[in-house]
Amino acid sequence: MIAPDGHVALWFSEHWFELLAAAVSAVDVWLATKRSMISWPITILASLLYGEQFRESRLYSDMLLQGIFVVFAIYGWWHWYRGLKAEGSVRVVTPGIAVLLRDSILGVIASLLLGYLMLKNTDASLPWLDAALTGFSLVGTWWGAQKYIANWWLWIVVDLIYIGEYVYKGLNLTAGLYALFVLLAMLGLRDWRRALVNQRTLRVETV
Repeated sequence: MIAPDGHVALWFSEHWFELLAAAVSAVDVWLATKRSMISWPITILASLLYGEQFRESRLYSDMLLQGIFVVFAIYGWWHWYRGLKAEGSVRVVTPGIAVLLRDSILGVIASLLLGYLMLKNTDASLPWLDAALTGFSLVGTWWGAQKYIANWWLWIVVDLIYIGEYVYKGLNLTAGLYALFVLLAMLGLRDWRRALVNQRTLRVETV
């Protein structure tokens, strides 16, 4: 019979890498809610860690997504830094409906193409669902890099669906992490709304 502390040690030995990736990712999202520049290098680290985790779980679309996250993080880091130098802060942007619709259509197209490729060429688990979540995670990451406040609305929906996927795959720690992500996305939406109100107030005062 294994003692309780033996169960804990066994669980940790099997899940320590997932736990590390989850912790780094949680810090990453929290920093993003604060519009902190440090969030971008943390994003890169979290993406590399989860890329390996998803490879082991045969969630290949998610693994590919982490590599693209790295590219987007480099761009977002540069784009936020340029705005910081020009305006003194990372300013929130509200895009038009046409922009949001265009990007959403691109997300659908990416999801369908990736799902088909994964279904036909790999032994991917849940190829269509994984591909759809990947496609719209790319849209969410792009919107975040562009400082669109709508990125938080999209992440709330995507992360809720991710919770179900990860529970099904037995990645319960990651499912718990994504439940935390939903709460952090709500926090990010609240904080970015406040920042947007302050921006508009300052703009009116300076006119």
